[in-house]
Amino acid sequence: MDAKTALQQIRKGQVSPIYLCYGTEKYQIQQFITLLTEHVTQEEHRDFGIVPFDLSETPIEAVVEEAETIPFLVPKKLILVKDSSVFTSGRDQNKIDHQLDRLLAYMDNPTEYSVIVFIVEGEKLDERKKVVKSMKNAGTVLSFMPLSGEQLVEWVTHQAEKRGCKLAAGAADALIRNAGTQLQTLSAELDKLALYAGQGGIIDVEIVDILVARSTEQNVFVMIEEIANLRLEKALNLYYDLLKQREEPIKIAALISRQFRIMLQVKELGQQSYSQQQIASQIGIHPYAVKIAGEQARKFDTGRLRRILADLGELDYQMKTGAIEKVLGLELFLLKLGA
Repeated sequence: MDAKTALQQIRKGQVSPIYLCYGTEKYQIQQFITLLTEHVTQEEHRDFGIVPFDLSETPIEAVVEEAETIPFLVPKKLILVKDSSVFTSGRDQNKIDHQLDRLLAYMDNPTEYSVIVFIVEGEKLDERKKVVKSMKNAGTVLSFMPLSGEQLVEWVTHQAEKRGCKLAAGAADALIRNAGTQLQTLSAELDKLALYAGQGGIIDVEIVDILVARSTEQNVFVMIEEIANLRLEKALNLYYDLLKQREEPIKIAALISRQFRIMLQVKELGQQSYSQQQIASQIGIHPYAVKIAGEQARKFDTGRLRRILADLGELDYQMKTGAIEKVLGLELFLLKLGA
């Protein structure tokens, strides 16, 4: 079962007794838990109806005992269990001996008055473990992984519509490029933009650029985009703005190196027919960043990307040894790159 199907079932009142939520998208996991909470417990019952556990501190049998205990003053309980070792290949630093047979037995005969949600903030489950296989057979394992580039744009567009606004052409991409790919951050920025635009208002690229501040990393990202499109003056203006913000030239150079390294990796993996999601998993970045890096990489051949990285390595050495003044050295590099 996927998360979308699980949400549809919950809205229809079809709640499973056990869920296993895993993935790196904490915001989506929290949204799922919020919706589940609304359907399982009434607001006035939540002091007694929601029970948290952490398996790094508590054995699994204590969770099962809580699930089997009849609720006090509430019709149903929601048991939220944070895990980092039972369902993954990670090790329990506190070396708690979890009696997993108790959980397996409970899965065969769960109570009607308890809903258990196991929360694993990691990319993978340990498929070799019997408890993971049993949970998958029960059909309640939900994956919350980063959205693809297209899905992220659709998510931003939909969230704006939910707030009573519309995004003009290019505004969704502008927001993601300015704010990054974290859903929690994007949601907060959309709240601000919707408040500014008003009910039924339109949010365009100009409004996004005015209201959504870019981080240093995002500024470097845009700087390289300007260079790739031969807009050297805009790229240099971004560099000067970073200097006014007292950003260290060595740090800026390191971020530039990182982006060009990603571009090279995306280009090479793309030539090997890797998908966007596979590339993202392989090099450990968000799929949207893969999409944009791929677009940037098309402006450079593989040989030039390698030469740029070699030049950046030499520049880093010169800046750190004092062979060249840092601000001037990076400015000259940008001029050379733009040429």
